[in-house]
Amino acid sequence: MTNEGIAKMTLAAGAAAVAASKTVAAVDAAKVDEAFKTLKTYDLGADRNSLKPIDEAIIATHGDAAGRKALEKGLVDALAGGISRAAQDYVCRRLRVIGTAQSINALAALLPAEETSHIARYALERLPDAKACDAMRAALPKVSDKLKPGFIGSLGIRRDEKSVSAISKYLGSSDLLIAKAAAHSLGLIGTSTAAKALTSFAKKAPDGMKGEAADACLLCAEQLLADGNKTAAIAIYKGFQGEGVPKHVKVAATKGMLTAAAKK
Repeated sequence: MTNEGIAKMTLAAGAAAVAASKTVAAVDAAKVDEAFKTLKTYDLGADRNSLKPIDEAIIATHGDAAGRKALEKGLVDALAGGISRAAQDYVCRRLRVIGTAQSINALAALLPAEETSHIARYALERLPDAKACDAMRAALPKVSDKLKPGFIGSLGIRRDEKSVSAISKYLGSSDLLIAKAAAHSLGLIGTSTAAKALTSFAKKAPDGMKGEAADACLLCAEQLLADGNKTAAIAIYKGFQGEGVPKHVKVAATKGMLTAAAKK
């Protein structure tokens, strides 16, 4: 090997050593442990910097599955330990970033209470595991009407097809916020099953929901078209070509049909 090649290898090894030392420095185990101890008594007004080692460890362990798993366990254990509302908020926000299936039960336990429901649901919404949707779907009929629109919306954002039946039940809710959330969520899910529920409801929707139902149907058609289900999308668009359909809805449906026709 040439002297130049040896020099390059030496520089590369040196750079790797520096990178490794920075990682070790960034994840000071003693400081992280102390931060987790602080988390047990952390509350509003406390020094936010006392939790900074956990934040730094989350950043430093990017790509390190074992390291992330250990941090996640610490956060989950903290949730189960009866920490303050401020600490719960902190933990849930971190689990939005690193949460996996092992966080689901702890987060699900926070869903029924109004003061913790939103932040726990936001965390579950971001978790890639399908069981996160199962937890939100299971909680939906149990939470207050005030919380229902958020749960319905999260399931829509996740495009959880298993939730179509559960969400469809709320299309006829007397609470307009819940009914509108259900329509929009089904539009986001955008499957043939969701389309069937929406188009059926649109035909008999009360005056306060006619516009929402039409918009949701059009959104559903867009999702179907994007997913390659051209036939189902066109069927929805054709349903808004008859008499009595508001002009702006008919125009949107016509544009949708033209887009579908041009799509290969």
